[in-house]
Amino acid sequence: MIEYAVVGSGIGGSSIAAYLDAKGHETVLFEKEPYLGGCSSTFMHKGYNYNTGATTLAGYQDGHIVKSMFDAIGFTPELISTDPAIIIKQNGKTTPRYRDLEAFLEVLDMNYPHPKNREFWTLVYDIGTSFYEMRGHHYTTRTTWKKMLSLTSYLPLLFKFQRYLRVNAHDFIQQFYGETTDEYLQFLASQVLIVAQAPLKKINFFTAALSLGYTFNETHYVKGGFSKLFESMTASMKQVRRKTQITNIESKEDYFVLHTKRDSIKAKNVILNSTVYESGQLFKKEKIKNYYKKYEKLNNYQSSFMLYMTIKSDTKYEHHYQLIQNKQYPHTLSNALFVSFSDPSDDQLSEKGHYSITASIHTDSRWWEDASKYNSQKEALEDTLIKSVCDILEIKKEEIVHHMSATPRTFRHYINRSQLGGNAITMKNFLPKLPGNDTSIKGLYHVGDTVYAAQGWPGVMLGVDNLRRLLHV
Repeated sequence: MIEYAVVGSGIGGSSIAAYLDAKGHETVLFEKEPYLGGCSSTFMHKGYNYNTGATTLAGYQDGHIVKSMFDAIGFTPELISTDPAIIIKQNGKTTPRYRDLEAFLEVLDMNYPHPKNREFWTLVYDIGTSFYEMRGHHYTTRTTWKKMLSLTSYLPLLFKFQRYLRVNAHDFIQQFYGETTDEYLQFLASQVLIVAQAPLKKINFFTAALSLGYTFNETHYVKGGFSKLFESMTASMKQVRRKTQITNIESKEDYFVLHTKRDSIKAKNVILNSTVYESGQLFKKEKIKNYYKKYEKLNNYQSSFMLYMTIKSDTKYEHHYQLIQNKQYPHTLSNALFVSFSDPSDDQLSEKGHYSITASIHTDSRWWEDASKYNSQKEALEDTLIKSVCDILEIKKEEIVHHMSATPRTFRHYINRSQLGGNAITMKNFLPKLPGNDTSIKGLYHVGDTVYAAQGWPGVMLGVDNLRRLLHV
């Protein structure tokens, strides 16, 4: 019998599996696909490589959680520093999100002048700096009593940031600025949506400030694509089972039996890197199904439509752009498109002289269920996004050598989930309502973007670190 079975090789699954194995615990990592990473992986289509979804690594710097966990695993990724983290293009204005506050403010005041800009962005900068310096908080949902005790560890955080936790971000910004333009509000909202996965009116200002301030931290480009990062992170593991889907899990008195199409594996503990509101489908026992049923309401059906392109061009492009238009794109939830380019030196991801491009926009997974409209809807949105990317970034149509797109249905087929972006921390879904990394079922745990702490590399790794503490390893 193995000690830990980790199901799913996304950010959380690969990280906790690599950590447990590095600490001497018998661990096996299961992945349905031949490549690791889930919606943060890399794939090949007709000879061209693309990052599936995630295209930037945030939080890898001294004192931050991603580097701390990688160091604990004994893993050093191959990275290229990205500064500015994003280039934002809106109504003909170009705004680089520089890491240096003063450099960013200089450009901001030219494009969006306002006497309170410095005060506002200094506040954003200070909230992020203060938060990442805080330590000692942890979260458990194993029992009501333990949950209440763990919440006391957040008292210093609540005391320090209580003013920003009680008001939604939209109202706070309006009150702070007094008067600002719709264009500037959209500039802020589009950046928040990338990180927090929620609109300004649904999150508190504390969450919005951390989202707006993430570019003041070090961000990195992963050389060779994200799958290479996961392959390198788990390279020392003794048991990584690719192309192995767990079909169902039996819960016994002191262990679990994980079934695949070929065999069965006994494990003392199971760590799921699946969405918390769909994990009940893996079990037959009514007690476990009922545990997960209470989280089904958290499924917001938010997902992504992805455009993948390869271009041959001599133009120098930055790693990341956000393209904001004045009206919402059809069949999407947003008027902002996030576009990432491979690094010119990265001949592992794209041939020399070429760029691999991954572009994403938010959508609702339910809008892609009608088979009679699916193909025409997909083709129309793909064409619209290609036109936007080419027009705004001045890419010539003849420079495109390959393109394709993916919908929520595509992700459901390959990674068993159509909801992407995780479980956003909204005003209605904040501590203590957030699902934890442990459960009320002995030996059953979770990591990933639908449980504590949130989505994105820093959020998921905070959850990995929290689980490490709960497991006492």
